[in-house]
Amino acid sequence: MRCHLIMLFVALFTGIPIFAQTQPPAKTDQAAIVAFAQKAAVRALDFRQGDIGSLTRARVDFTTEGWRDFMKHMEGWLDQKGAPTFSSSFLPSRNSVVLSQENGIVHLRIPGTLKQTQSQSSTTYRAAIDVQAGGKPIKIQHLEQMTCVGASTACQ
Repeated sequence: MRCHLIMLFVALFTGIPIFAQTQPPAKTDQAAIVAFAQKAAVRALDFRQGDIGSLTRARVDFTTEGWRDFMKHMEGWLDQKGAPTFSSSFLPSRNSVVLSQENGIVHLRIPGTLKQTQSQSSTTYRAAIDVQAGGKPIKIQHLEQMTCVGASTACQ
């Protein structure tokens, strides 16, 4: 109680708002979410054929619903034990682009190159990762990979 009174006294007589010291600026929150989302999204798309652990290690970075949606995109590409039937890696071509922010959730897109390998066959695509992340702790709410063809601007 005494600490609160001292803070109030200091705030009143120095002109410093009380909440300025306890609430971080929104830009800092956005920067932290973007940094987390970039690393976590790339990590989620980096897994090896037949190695279930290389896929599921990314689970901790997702909300329950986000992981369920991400795994729906993997349907048909997992063996009977849940291991991926192909390898995947994503290399960003530049920093992400923030598309929007609402209610503490940042929607961003990460352009880059997606390489997928199955046995001896390999394909490389221009691609982007569409990510929505936020919350406390920060988690991926939604992750979708997009391949780009022709003059598509999503991957630029």
